[in-house]
Amino acid sequence: MPSTCWECGAICGSLLTVQNERVTKIAPNPAHPASTGAFCIKGIRGAREWTDQAVRLRSPLRRVGDRGSGRFERISWDDALDETAAALRKVRAAHGPLAIAGAVSGAFFSRGLFMALLMRSLGSPNWLINQDLCGGCRGVSQKMTGLDVAGGEDIDNANCVMIVGRNPAIADPPQWMAIKRAKAKGAKIVVIDPFRSPAVEIADLWLRPAPGTDGALALALTHVLIAEDMYSREDVEHWCHGFDALAERVRPCTPEWAQRETGISASDIVTAARVYGEGPSCIVTGHGIDAASNGVQTFRAYECLIGISGNVDRIGGNRRSKKPPGFRTYFDILFDSAFRLPADVEEQRIGAAKFPLWSGPLGFQMACHNPSVIEAILTGNPYPIKALYMSGVNIAVTYPDTKRTIDALKSLDHVVVAAHTMTPTAAWADIVLPKTTTLEEEQVHIHQGGPCVTFTAAAGRPNGDVKSDIEIARGLIERLAADGDADERFLPWRSQAEFNRFLLADSEVDIDLLKKTGFYTFPFEQRNFHSKPFATPTGKIELYSETMASVGHDPLPNYIPPSYRHTTPDIQAIYPLVLQTGLREKSYHHSRFREQAWARKVSPDPIVYIHPKTAEDYGISDNVWIVVEVAGGSGSCRLKAKITDDTLPGVLTTGVGWWLPEAPAPHFGARDVNINHALPYGSRWDRASGSADTRGLACRLELLTDAALSEREET
Repeated sequence: MPSTCWECGAICGSLLTVQNERVTKIAPNPAHPASTGAFCIKGIRGAREWTDQAVRLRSPLRRVGDRGSGRFERISWDDALDETAAALRKVRAAHGPLAIAGAVSGAFFSRGLFMALLMRSLGSPNWLINQDLCGGCRGVSQKMTGLDVAGGEDIDNANCVMIVGRNPAIADPPQWMAIKRAKAKGAKIVVIDPFRSPAVEIADLWLRPAPGTDGALALALTHVLIAEDMYSREDVEHWCHGFDALAERVRPCTPEWAQRETGISASDIVTAARVYGEGPSCIVTGHGIDAASNGVQTFRAYECLIGISGNVDRIGGNRRSKKPPGFRTYFDILFDSAFRLPADVEEQRIGAAKFPLWSGPLGFQMACHNPSVIEAILTGNPYPIKALYMSGVNIAVTYPDTKRTIDALKSLDHVVVAAHTMTPTAAWADIVLPKTTTLEEEQVHIHQGGPCVTFTAAAGRPNGDVKSDIEIARGLIERLAADGDADERFLPWRSQAEFNRFLLADSEVDIDLLKKTGFYTFPFEQRNFHSKPFATPTGKIELYSETMASVGHDPLPNYIPPSYRHTTPDIQAIYPLVLQTGLREKSYHHSRFREQAWARKVSPDPIVYIHPKTAEDYGISDNVWIVVEVAGGSGSCRLKAKITDDTLPGVLTTGVGWWLPEAPAPHFGARDVNINHALPYGSRWDRASGSADTRGLACRLELLTDAALSEREET
């Protein structure tokens, strides 16, 4: 059976073997036009085991002890939804609809859209997404420049592939295969990354900037293209807004200046600019330049480079997003006036006043500023949040400042979590709802890699008394609408299948053919800038952003030094090292799959990479445990050392999402081995996205003795 894997954003084409209403095998689909047979172990092992594993949640649970005690009892779905609806009704009556919030990963997956629409049906504009920590800076930047490119869309036809802060070998197997194909055909590979990823092994040029200085490098690359007349005069004249202002901005950003900021030689910067400028060239950006207080400006610098180079929608360049005529995406519905609250209500969304380009009507997904919601829960400022419904998200692990997040969960009047397994977030719930997995859900989505429409099949019978996100949302809305506490028009579809038919209704895509093949390719036109202008006030690529200027932000890309370079000498003396987080692992996707034995066998412990010189300075050897603390953080994190020159001297590089299902509830190790326990969640935020620094942070380490390790584990 053809399908599409939805365990991460790569969404690879798959082939499912189904026996006795159970998926017994998952394999790649070589015919899929976007993934072309690429796949990863998470899709092969993780999805199936998540569906069938013994520890899966298979029925609703009600808390019976104190919140966080870890004691629950089984209840029926009617009881679970009745009690949840009653609790939401009570909060709504006492504090108003704005006191109710939802949390989910984001609108890339349909569960995010359903959460937003559920909140709107209750009269609340408040929903939280993880994108301030994952892709949000890129999303805001693309909206400001009008460059609707996902990154790496036409690698196969590129003469130069520039990889910026991304590890495609781990994060995106189809992208990695395309890069290797391009290399085999003679394309030049330029890697920009302080960490040695597998892409470095095939790179023609490796630029290794000091953490958080990628923006300075991008401005210098732009300087070289303009100074050496290697930009596209045609694109600049007809399709770019603000070129003269950009040229003046980057005039002092010489390669020599960038060398001082980044540590990369000026000659290598010039070489990289010339290789890219020859084109056609495709830039592949990743989370390495995201989730930081300079993230939006860094992304804008690279997107302006794309804009002036002539590589927008060019064969071998960065292709704009495509879709069949009439097809509705999740974002189309999210911004559709028919499914939006009145403007005066949207303006009250938490974060909208301070971060209008994130939480306001001009925002990326019009979601809350997460740290401000935590503040509202704990202090009632700007108004109280009393109930929180979370689905498919593990905020007790994924949000920085773990202690403060857990304090917020403890203080709420009502907490509901929809999940597949008991997690450090679900452990704090009053009601736990068992969700369907991606093998039990039907999804329709656009894949820009094809581009094509992809279909995810609901293969076999659900394993347990579980429900999908839309079923849960509809169940709550129907109960609340009876007394006027919810408006059904915001979520009118009664099943995922009905919703998918709505997405396709006005398009040329045949749902039966889509189910049969797993994908639908459609004709598209490139460089159709006249018929499809850029979604900006000027209809052009905005090198000078009129939207950013309208809210008082710097309208041109600028270099903002990373957090550790803003610390005072006395803080630097205490925290002399630099922390880089976000390193990807093949066996995990953020906090997911931590309970699966195969994944823990591959990666049993949280690792921190330490340069040999740093290890020597601190007396650290391979496989010893250390404790990491961050300037401004309220906790610490225990990590196992790996000595390697893959990371820079003085830089500690680690991953995200660690928790230990075998550890005691409710924390399950989230306040021990989770790097977010050591991080602050602000207050140095990106002005546009509200993103906090999760990398480029001043830190220190301490060797953990055997006695201290035993005491820490017991605690």
